[in-house]
Amino acid sequence: MTKKEIISLLPYQQPFLFVDTLDDVSENGSTGSYIFKEDEYFYKGHFKDNPVTPGVILTEVMAQIGVVCLGIYLMKDKFSSTNYPKIALTSNEIDFFLPVYPKEKVTVISEKVYFRFNKLKCKVKLLNKKNELVCRGIISGMISPSLTLPKGKGIIE
Repeated sequence: MTKKEIISLLPYQQPFLFVDTLDDVSENGSTGSYIFKEDEYFYKGHFKDNPVTPGVILTEVMAQIGVVCLGIYLMKDKFSSTNYPKIALTSNEIDFFLPVYPKEKVTVISEKVYFRFNKLKCKVKLLNKKNELVCRGIISGMISPSLTLPKGKGIIE
C-alpha cells in the first residue's frame, strides 16, 4: 500500500483532514506533516486578535498521522476501495510546550508501543519547523475494517 493510498483511506475530509504528507510509514511507526492554513475555521475564535492552534487540534493532527495512518498501514490487507477503516480514539495523554500559529508547518513522529486486538497505542511527538518540541504524549485507538461501502462509492477508485 502506498502512502497516497493510506491518506486516501483516512476517514476525514476538509476541513477536518490534517495530513498533508505521509513521509514514512513502517511496522514500527510513521512520520508526516501538516501546514496550518491562515484561514482554518478554528482561528476565528481562538484567540481574539491572536490566532493560536487549539491543543485539541494539535492532538488530532498527531492522532491522524501517528495513529490512524499507521493503523491503516498495519492492517493494509483489510482495506480496499469498498472497505475502509472505522476509527475510535480510546485514550490520550498529551503535554504541550509551545504554541502553533497560522501558516506553521508541523511534523508528527510516531512510534508504535503495541498493536493487538485492533488496538494501536503510540508514542507521538509534534515538532515545529525549527525542530522544537511542541507537544508529545501517548495516543491509543481502535481500528476496524468493518465499514463497507457499496460498489462504486469507495475512496480509492
